[in-house]
Amino acid sequence: MAGSVTRSQSKRKKAKLSNDKDIVVDRISNLPDSLLCHILSFLPTKEAVGTSILSNRWKPLWTLVPKLDLDEVNIKYKPLTHIVYRILALHIAPFLKKFSLRIKCGIREYFHVETCIYTAMMRNLQQLQLEIVLNYYTVKPFRFPHRFFSCKTLVVLELRERIEIDLPSSFEFPSLKILSLIRVCYSNDDCFSRLISSCPVLEDLSFEKAGIPISKFKICVPTLKRLRMKFRKVDYELVIDAPALDYFQFQGDLRNFNFLKEVAKLVEAHVDIKAVDCYDNSRIGYERGYERGYGDRVFRLVKELHNAKFLSLSPGDKECIDFGSIYPSIFKNLVRLNFGLERCNWHVLQALLQVAPNLEVLVVKKSYNGENKLGWMEPLHGPTPSYTPGYLLSHLTTFNFHQFEGSDREVEFVKYILKEARVLKTLTIKVTGKLLKESVLQKLSMFPRHSATCLFTVE
Repeated sequence: MAGSVTRSQSKRKKAKLSNDKDIVVDRISNLPDSLLCHILSFLPTKEAVGTSILSNRWKPLWTLVPKLDLDEVNIKYKPLTHIVYRILALHIAPFLKKFSLRIKCGIREYFHVETCIYTAMMRNLQQLQLEIVLNYYTVKPFRFPHRFFSCKTLVVLELRERIEIDLPSSFEFPSLKILSLIRVCYSNDDCFSRLISSCPVLEDLSFEKAGIPISKFKICVPTLKRLRMKFRKVDYELVIDAPALDYFQFQGDLRNFNFLKEVAKLVEAHVDIKAVDCYDNSRIGYERGYERGYGDRVFRLVKELHNAKFLSLSPGDKECIDFGSIYPSIFKNLVRLNFGLERCNWHVLQALLQVAPNLEVLVVKKSYNGENKLGWMEPLHGPTPSYTPGYLLSHLTTFNFHQFEGSDREVEFVKYILKEARVLKTLTIKVTGKLLKESVLQKLSMFPRHSATCLFTVE
């Protein structure tokens, strides 16, 4: 009996020791350096450095992480350039996958910023993110250093805000695949086009321009697959020659815009047009930035996107009053359309539906309240002489209408969808707060449906 008790106590003691052992074991610290550095690479450098206080095992690890992410806004003490120097001096990784620097500075710090960039470049840098925010008393932008244009290892370059690009006479980025230029300055009109043409393997381009005098942009890149652009309060001329393009995004004011070649490989396109407000000196007062012929620009741009499979289009309000016909362009590949509905662009939606015979998903989001200046009118004929009823929506399976207010034009539009869509599976109406869901559902449920299996929902 005594022996049995002793054995039981011994087992409990061993179990307790085993539990204590499990508690104190640091399994993470026993991982190899390469894996720990990979984990630290997902943290900002400030937090990665903070792990050095955990133990001697962790103290040197941040210096081996092939990424430095420094943000002046989140650093309370100054000057940041001294901190960056110190971090670069302690950092011993043989190469840098990414160097990110966001700094608020003046002209006196420009030399230090350039030195930091060059130091990172000498580590076989692959990705550079640089954002310069000027002090309130600084006007002159930071000039991107010429010697950086000799970097052969760079794959990703992202420049933002008060940075001026002044190109050397000869250069090339042979490895650059992703380029982002957000509100940067250029020394002359040819600077942007020269930079783009010196990236022979470029696949992804993003840029934004705002508040700069007339500019010329020429994008001739056979390898370009993704293009994003935004223009605000700027006049410009833009020429695009990118036959491999499969993703296109445009936002802002539409000006002189021209595709040199058909974008036959286009899969997805997003267009959000917002004409700038302007002051007309020939008249007294302030006038919306609508001008005659603006709708024709919208028309030309939309026609260029006829190969898209997925299209998100917000063509504006007054900008589309004189919108012409999209026909003879046929959007035969289009299976999903997201449309931003305004007071004066109902006819644009109607024009698109007439030339998209394979459309499967239609999402309409209304961006205004009150009465329509223009509204839905059921087509009297189709886009071709052989048109038969049901042609427009013969493949439509899903229809969503956001911000439904129950106006006569809106009701007529939903009624048309129900009548024409042969294989419609789901129809969802999202009403505004002042409408009762039950009354809307009751009213719309009275209309005849071509599809007997359609699920009708009001939210």
